Amino acid sequence: MFYYIEGKLILKAEDHAVIDCGGVGYKIYSTRTSLDDLGDAGTTVRLYTSLNIKTASDIFMLYGFTTLEEKNIFEMILSVSGIGAKTAASLLSNVSPSKFALCVMSDDSAYLAKHTPGLGPKGAKRIVLELKDKFKDVDPSGMTSEEIFTPDTDSDSEAVSALMVLGYSREEAQRALNGAQGSVEDMVKHALKQLI
Repeated sequence: MFYYIEGKLILKAEDHAVIDCGGVGYKIYSTRTSLDDLGDAGTTVRLYTSLNIKTASDIFMLYGFTTLEEKNIFEMILSVSGIGAKTAASLLSNVSPSKFALCVMSDDSAYLAKHTPGLGPKGAKRIVLELKDKFKDVDPSGMTSEEIFTPDTDSDSEAVSALMVLGYSREEAQRALNGAQGSVEDMVKHALKQLI
């Protein structure tokens, strides 16, 4: 439906933002991570969107993310049976896309359940089981998420992991990141320009 919505940030709440786009105020639900990235009211922002329809009650809810990586992982999580948009947004509010991918690759459902309010052990195991194939070409080097993603993890490692989540091999990601600087997001943007 909408690929992204760009406009003036009018309001930022705990679970959503309101963006004025051409005189229409769009209420867009999101993760804490994306909402934090938006900045202050009055600035021009862009959210990549995903429309969620609750079929039982015909309620349309628009979700938006500051990065395509987070949007893609959100939609991937929604493809798991029994997992709704609120749970997917809660998961991504507490676990970065890179950490999520690593948890799936290393069968670490306990980490997902522990760090996601509203997601129990059974739901976390279902997510790992159903999404494992989507990450089959990624090499996690046999390490757990705690071993790789600690507060001291350097930006290079997280940027490589982010690109691997998007489907690139470790070698492609490392080559594309050559010379990249700045935040993880800046490094990933630099790498994607090299890969396209």
